[in-house]
Amino acid sequence: MAKLTLSVDDGVVSRAKQYARLRGVSVSEMVEGYLAAVADPHPPATGAAPILRSVRGVLKNGDIHEYRKHLAAKYR
Repeated sequence: MAKLTLSVDDGVVSRAKQYARLRGVSVSEMVEGYLAAVADPHPPATGAAPILRSVRGVLKNGDIHEYRKHLAAKYR
């Protein structure tokens, strides 16, 4: 395994460590996952970005008509 040195803003590092700790992973694992995703020469057939794939299915029981009503009321 290779070692990589990065220059990152202190605030970003702090937030990344907190994010990683809450999810039970290391910052190294997060960076490796990101780099693997963007460097993948054969992206998934869905073409969805990794963040979108991670939330897929969250609203399985969502009602599209209710959502449209919500948007119509919000943007009046």
